[in-house]
Amino acid sequence: MNEWSFFMHATNNVNNPIYRYWVLVGMVLIAGFSQGMLLPLLAIMLEQVGVSSSLNGLNAAGLYIGILLISPFIEKPVRHFGYKPVIVTGLILVATSLMLFPFWQVFWFWFMLRVIVGIGDNLIHYATQVWITSTSPKKTRGRNLSIYGLAFGMGFAIGPLMTRLLAVNEFLPFIIASVTSLFSWVFVMKLRNEWPDNEVTTASKLGTWARYKKVVSYAWFALLPAFCYGYLEASLHGNFPVYALRSGMTIDWVSILLPSFVVGSLVTQLPLGILSDKIGRKKVLLSVIFLGFLSFMAMSFFESSMTGLLLCFIFAGMFIGSTFSLGMAYLADLIPASLLPTGNVMLAVAFALGSIFGPIIGGIFIDLFESGSIYYSISGMLLLVLIAGLVFTPKLDGGEQTVINSA
Repeated sequence: MNEWSFFMHATNNVNNPIYRYWVLVGMVLIAGFSQGMLLPLLAIMLEQVGVSSSLNGLNAAGLYIGILLISPFIEKPVRHFGYKPVIVTGLILVATSLMLFPFWQVFWFWFMLRVIVGIGDNLIHYATQVWITSTSPKKTRGRNLSIYGLAFGMGFAIGPLMTRLLAVNEFLPFIIASVTSLFSWVFVMKLRNEWPDNEVTTASKLGTWARYKKVVSYAWFALLPAFCYGYLEASLHGNFPVYALRSGMTIDWVSILLPSFVVGSLVTQLPLGILSDKIGRKKVLLSVIFLGFLSFMAMSFFESSMTGLLLCFIFAGMFIGSTFSLGMAYLADLIPASLLPTGNVMLAVAFALGSIFGPIIGGIFIDLFESGSIYYSISGMLLLVLIAGLVFTPKLDGGEQTVINSA
């Protein structure tokens, strides 16, 4: 049986783990599409009506404030109700909010809708991440999560292209995004519900703060790539359109440069995931963060050349675009399976904090400085994360079982 026949056989059985995996991956692609569309689309629309870059960044942060607000409350429903109801709830929140954006174009109304989208996105991503991570064997975890990251990146790359549809109709991008969210709901409803592992250790019986403390003590650096990716993603999609328009770039160039970063990440997402399975997650993480730092520093020198800037964006995506999935896999290596729900809550918090600080700091930099401000903001953050990684030494370096026995 060839690979295609094997895949088709798997998809005919809705309870098959392969079918479940690819449904979750496809759904994340659609979630990435809606998220990748909202950031630059709303940033451009707010810039066109004269909203300052600082307030624009604050509005962009609404998405991640929603992620942060729901994070402390998300673990218990997943443990109690299972993955599927949480995912379905997230899809309904996202699809409904996307439909409402064009009806009332007011700053604070959009901010609240972005908060709701952030809540829905976190419900979707948290449940799918834990579901995939907890059902993936360690030897293929990096590969499986890199495909997850690849799907999100593909959706995120397509999203900014929706800015071109503003010239056709302001409602059209939002209609497309909401319909695709509802489309993914049909496939999710066919999945059999499952629950996280609560039996490996007594970790699930620990208090919430005790579980958080245990995750931090074992794997604090594994949380920083999520912060790094959130800061980077939100800065690029929330601040860069404003910076680019003020620098004289056209909307067409913005819609090319932003997807080029994600396209670069698509090229290396799977190879880096496989490489991390073979030589170790930390080595790969430190290498890509360093190369990403160099790429963003180079952008300030190539800003006058669209070709040079395009290449820098592609290279930066190739290096940094995998940080979230690599950090997620590294976290799963360092903590027991019963702490994965808690660990993924903390990943979401780290991502949200990075995503909140990114647009706000980036917006302040744009207001205070002129040339290169956005690139310096991102490269400075990468340098700090790199230094943190160099000083991090895992308490336990024997994989899950060692951690479990020590818990």
